[in-house]
Amino acid sequence: MDSPQIVHPIPQPHDQTPSPTITPPSSPHIPSSPSNSDSSQPSNSDTDTPPSTPHHPSPPTTPPPPPLPTHPMMTRAKAGIFKPRHRANLSSLTNIPIHCALLASKDPKTISTAIKDPKWVQAMQKELHALHANNTWTLVPRPLNRNVVGSKWLFRTKYHSDGTIERHKARLVAQGYSQTPGIDYSHTFSPVVKASTVRIILSLSVLNGWNLHQLDVNNAFLHGHLRECVYIEQPPGFHDTRFPDHVCKLNRALYGLKQAPRAWFQRLSNFLLKNEFQCSKADTSLFIFKKGSCIMYLLVYVDDLILTGNHEESIKKFVDCLHKEFAIKDLGSLSYFLGLEVSYTNKGLFLCQAKYAKEILERANMIDAKPVTTPLSTNISFTSKGYAYPDPSRYRSIVGALQYLTITRPDISYAVNQVSQFLQSPTKDHYQEVKRILRYIKGTMTFGLMFSKPNKSSLIGYSDADWARCLETRRSTYGYSIFLGGNLVSWSAKKQPTVARSSCESEYRAMANTAAEIIWITHLLQELYALPDSRPTILCDNKSALFLTQNPISHKRVKHIEIDYHFI
Repeated sequence: MDSPQIVHPIPQPHDQTPSPTITPPSSPHIPSSPSNSDSSQPSNSDTDTPPSTPHHPSPPTTPPPPPLPTHPMMTRAKAGIFKPRHRANLSSLTNIPIHCALLASKDPKTISTAIKDPKWVQAMQKELHALHANNTWTLVPRPLNRNVVGSKWLFRTKYHSDGTIERHKARLVAQGYSQTPGIDYSHTFSPVVKASTVRIILSLSVLNGWNLHQLDVNNAFLHGHLRECVYIEQPPGFHDTRFPDHVCKLNRALYGLKQAPRAWFQRLSNFLLKNEFQCSKADTSLFIFKKGSCIMYLLVYVDDLILTGNHEESIKKFVDCLHKEFAIKDLGSLSYFLGLEVSYTNKGLFLCQAKYAKEILERANMIDAKPVTTPLSTNISFTSKGYAYPDPSRYRSIVGALQYLTITRPDISYAVNQVSQFLQSPTKDHYQEVKRILRYIKGTMTFGLMFSKPNKSSLIGYSDADWARCLETRRSTYGYSIFLGGNLVSWSAKKQPTVARSSCESEYRAMANTAAEIIWITHLLQELYALPDSRPTILCDNKSALFLTQNPISHKRVKHIEIDYHFI
């Protein structure tokens, strides 16, 4: 795989003219007023004559001026002198233009603000039409001794992958925080597809030359069936004038309810199972269809779907069947999925998050920051000591956004892992390291993953670990990278849960975690009917750890290691 190259920012040109030295201005000379110290002295004559100048001068009222500079350089005015500033044109590093649509007016927060704009009124009317078409609720008199959940409007502008506005979305949601557990809902868990699974499916599609189709389910949660009896208030601003005191008894799930994601996923999974799809055991959000020589993969992330396979006619028939059951929008070829930008090249497929990275920089007010070439400084020691950062919520918000950026940026995985260890009580030094990561992202916004078609399918893992690097806990940090056919599909950087007594033990634990991830990927590939031809391989740079995996010797050195680490 072509590893991403670090793009160095263009250095600032230095002005050949020496900078002038500014001397401090001298205090202005204020003329002293005539002294009145002799006013009490008797005059020389009895007649009124002008006062004569005293023989002794009065004490000075201002300090003496500073000595003149002896340096030959003199201060000059800067008028008309400008130093040219050349910045790297980062947007030219990719074919994807970065527009400034995100700098447009913010989305309204209340309905009183939204009704002043016709486009948001139209969006609310469209949402209500969809709710009535799905028979989402029934107006009933307000029940006694029953919890009635509130409702509100949420407004959001949807964007294309290039930053241009796609549409204005208004959504009616239930205020699920007021639901009572055990009465208004029971179970709430709903799975979503793993990022590693998405990368594996993309790699297999490039390997086999399959097309990637993107589907979107309109008002997905409205298709879920409720098992509980739930009441909500009428939509704000759209009360029925005939029954203003009535409430809505929900017939279907609504966004905001605790059980809404689970109800929708159960409805979708039941439909897929009836159509001969199988739910993956390695990732329950992956559904696989295998009939004869026809293979289809379906990835589910709430209402966003990715479909690929080796038979286009079967894919088209399935999309038509899916559209008859749900309101499906066919978005064509995969281009933008959960903030991931997909572009196609002659070599294969390129995956990045340039638009999302730009949003992070804007949120942190670092869009004009000067880029750096590394995400971490070399002289930093992460400890909990130092002056507390005054806004911990801001720190957590930025670090959380950076964690999502690591889906396509393994180069910042370790740096984000380090700053994530101080979310509870960050210091000013920690925030300076976060700013350095942001400055690194500023110069590498267009970096990402390249999925190319390999010569052969193979599964290779690289394992590494330090030893007792943490100054406070003396725990080690390990990392691994796993390649499928030369394409990077899984990686991690994480602190080990226990203290290693030697570098051999630290590397041994790292290999155990790498082996566990490779075993999971092997099970997933087996379900996808895409097992590699050769056995998986793990590469490590510690000979002691390698000998330990091949020969169970040195009992005194390893008997304290947990049992689950010995399976390698």
